[in-house]
Amino acid sequence: MKRPLATIVKQSTKLVGIVALTTALAVGCSNKPLAGPQDTTQGQESQIKTVKTVKVTKEKISDPLEQVANVISSVQLEVISKTGGDVQQVYKKRGDMVKKGELLFRIDPSDLQLQKEQGQLGIKSAQAQLKQAKEELANAKTDLENNIVKAEQGIRDAEKNFNKIRNDYDEGTVTKIQLEQEETKLNSLKLDLSTLKQKRKTLDNTDSLAAAQVAIETSGLSVKKAERELENTEVKAPVSGVLTDFPVESGMTVGQGFKAGVIQQLNPILIKADLTEEAVNLVRDKKELNFYVPGTTELTKAPIKYISDVLDSQTKAYTLELEVSNADQKLKPGQKVQIQLTDEAEQTVAAIPTLSIVREGSDSFVFVLNGDTVEKRKIQLGRLKETMQEVISGVSENDQIVISGQHQLKDKEKVTTAAAAN
Repeated sequence: MKRPLATIVKQSTKLVGIVALTTALAVGCSNKPLAGPQDTTQGQESQIKTVKTVKVTKEKISDPLEQVANVISSVQLEVISKTGGDVQQVYKKRGDMVKKGELLFRIDPSDLQLQKEQGQLGIKSAQAQLKQAKEELANAKTDLENNIVKAEQGIRDAEKNFNKIRNDYDEGTVTKIQLEQEETKLNSLKLDLSTLKQKRKTLDNTDSLAAAQVAIETSGLSVKKAERELENTEVKAPVSGVLTDFPVESGMTVGQGFKAGVIQQLNPILIKADLTEEAVNLVRDKKELNFYVPGTTELTKAPIKYISDVLDSQTKAYTLELEVSNADQKLKPGQKVQIQLTDEAEQTVAAIPTLSIVREGSDSFVFVLNGDTVEKRKIQLGRLKETMQEVISGVSENDQIVISGQHQLKDKEKVTTAAAAN
């Protein structure tokens, strides 16, 4: 049975459409290029991170570090009365400025003047005694020498007589008793001469004037002591400065060793501060520091006079002293000043933005750009000022550091850079 013509045409049209669609799909697939090596490289480049960087710069991280300090006198000397007596006249009062050697008060010298005169009389008396002793000694020596001469002559005469008697005895004209008597007389004279010579030796070896000489020296010392004490009746300033604690009044009696006052030397003057160990380490190698009086802006340099090496047992701090020329006496004991432990230059340091820092536990890092790669560096941080932080070590001025995307970076990773801030 034959199919109707309309049905055959309809089926033919459907077949032609399917063939055309299949051909079109085949053609579309045949026109698409295959993936090659160039397409792989472009894929890798699309994974390189783009970062922003800035240079490490010098920034003023803070104002100079300061320490409050006290102004004290460079020297404090006590005025001590070296002799006692009644105060005759007072020339200065508490709070006065005095110069070294200037007369402060005078002690009545009357009693000391009498002591001096007494000593002078003692010298005269001892000198008279010495003169008399010298004369007596000379006379004694003369008499002794004369007696020796007489004794020697007597012995010579006695020897002649003895020799004559012995001759007569030999001739039988004198008795033996007479001979023995002459011999005894001669021996007695020789003994007397020996005694006289011994007295002369003793006299020569004995200083019979010593007592008188000691008396002169003793009286002389009394005079010198009185003269010295007379000088000490004028109590003078031992140093230039301001006179404090001066309770002396005319008519009062003071004793030897009386503390009459204190003089504080003001030129030069000292500035003293107690520092912590951290603060003292800032000034150890310095020769001078700046200071200023609160309420003023004028900075003054002063040399460091002393820095203690150990903690003070009482203050538990290190002592720092500056010595300041104070001819105009603008600085007074008791004032407070501010010492600058650091200067402006020390506050200008290498600094980095805080947002560039990568923290891992207690350690801090930054990524430093080196060509087209980044290097992860450990850094030591210092003081913080707003968005900038001092970097003590790890990077140097002008190093380029990453400030964006650094938390996704790895050491030695390649990067591209956007427009740099510096």
